[in-house]
Amino acid sequence: MSGHSKWSKIKHQKGIDDVKRGNLFTKLTREIIIAAKEGGGNEDTNFRLRLAVQKAHDSNMPSENIDRAIKKGSGELEGGSLVEMTLEGYGPSGMAVMVSALSDNRNRTVQEVRSTFTRHGGSLGESGCVSWIFESRGVINIKAENVDADELALTAIDLGAEDVQVESGIVEVYTKPEALEKVRAALEAKKIAIESSELQMVPKTLVKLDEKAATQALKLLDKLEEIDDVQNVYSNADIPDSVLASLQA
Repeated sequence: MSGHSKWSKIKHQKGIDDVKRGNLFTKLTREIIIAAKEGGGNEDTNFRLRLAVQKAHDSNMPSENIDRAIKKGSGELEGGSLVEMTLEGYGPSGMAVMVSALSDNRNRTVQEVRSTFTRHGGSLGESGCVSWIFESRGVINIKAENVDADELALTAIDLGAEDVQVESGIVEVYTKPEALEKVRAALEAKKIAIESSELQMVPKTLVKLDEKAATQALKLLDKLEEIDDVQNVYSNADIPDSVLASLQA
């Protein structure tokens, strides 16, 4: 999973600039709406909604925006007509890509995703073509700049984590989906600052890319994430350190 961890590190370092913040809040709003629509507006009984709201709080989304999104999803306000979809395909060197989207127009979303794949050396595949490569896991991100990362990793394992990846300055803690909230709460009880926690599709195997393919792959992933209807993009690309270093420069 080191490739997954390295890509997450780049996404964290890129941060959220002011131009993209509005786009991020839109994605968070849609996730809250679909979660409330699916399981109701009560966070105590709706696991997915609790995770979506927690993610919104982690991203400093205003509370009034969160409340409005819950009301839209639960039907108290208009504007909750979204359809959940998962699209699968291949990128450079045959790497697997999964795209989760929330859309009010399926045909438009499929067309945008397909054309983005095509423009950046990939292709949209059939449903199920790559999903078997991924598994749902809880992922907790911790900034470890002022703590001993290795010690933190051992603590996370003791608290119920399945695996921990350490990349300079960031610790990623992996859990079973149903253990995500419990492990996060246990870490917070030890005064460990959590940057984010969510369910992700994590690859079971990785595809090693050379520098040319990796550069093209990162562009594809970035462009897919910029599509308005796209919520998350997952891949099994193992990006060379040299390419990551050039992005950080």
